[in-house]
Parts: sequence; C-alpha cells; structure tokens
Amino acid sequence: MLQDNARTSNAEIARRLRLAPSAILERIRKLEARQVITGYPARLNASALGLDLTAFAFVRTVDGRDAVGVGRALAALPEIQEVHHVAGEDCLLAKIRAANTAALGEFLRARVATIKGVLATRTTIVLETVKDTSRLSIQGVPVARRARESTPARNRSASPDRRSV
Repeated sequence: MLQDNARTSNAEIARRLRLAPSAILERIRKLEARQVITGYPARLNASALGLDLTAFAFVRTVDGRDAVGVGRALAALPEIQEVHHVAGEDCLLAKIRAANTAALGEFLRARVATIKGVLATRTTIVLETVKDTSRLSIQGVPVARRARESTPARNRSASPDRRSV
C-alpha cells in the first residue's frame, strides 16, 4: 500500500488490513529500521520541469578498475538519475534527464567526457517510456520472509501473519 501512496495514513492501512493502528506503526518502524523502507520521496513529473528527454549512456572506462571512481563521479551529477556497473564491453550505464538533444550533447561533452577515466560513451535516446516505476514486486517474496522482516525473532509465532504493509 505504501508503494502505491506513501501518504496513506496508518489508520487507513490498519482499516484495510483489519489491524490496530499501533500495530501498523510498529511494523512500519521495524521495516524502516531494517531498511526495507528507505524513504518516502515525492515523484516529480520530468516533463513539467522541462526535462523532456530521457537517455541511457553506456560509459566505457580507460581501465576496468576505473569503473568505481567514474561511477561515483557520474552519480554526483544531478542530471544523472541512475548509475549501474554492468557486465559487457561497457563498464557503466547511466540514466540521464535533459531538456532536449542539444542539452544532452552539451552535458555529455562538458560534464561526462571530462571525467578522469572515461574512455567513451554510447548514448541511446528514449522515444517513448512504456513503464517507469520504483515499485518493487513482492509477489515472489515468501510470506514467512516478509513476516520475519517485520517481526522481531522473539515475538514470532509458528504461523506468521499473512497480512503485510
């Protein structure tokens, strides 16, 4: 429920799950403590901010050992939303938001290509986004594991509660 709307009140979650609000608050605090829930960020509309272009840039480093340092340098750039160390010919994959192709080109030349250790980039421009979410599927996570993550060992019962936040 919180993945769909992080502003859902504990009382509303409790009502839907037929639990006490205090039990919901306790479960949420435990999930936060275990860093299963790591924050409650607002999702911004990139187009409303004039960032209409999404691109993915594969970044090749001079030496594969440079990937960690280059990755950190890329991650420090606010135009880059994600940086992943990947297998294959290229070392890193970065998701970039820009106003248009001219802004993207300038960003790649002035900010990315000048990072020490960057050998080359290959950029793919997104024509249409079919799905963009930060929601994680918990369908494959066993109920017992979800219960363990929200219930301390000393309070666990033999049959974990199948309801989850």
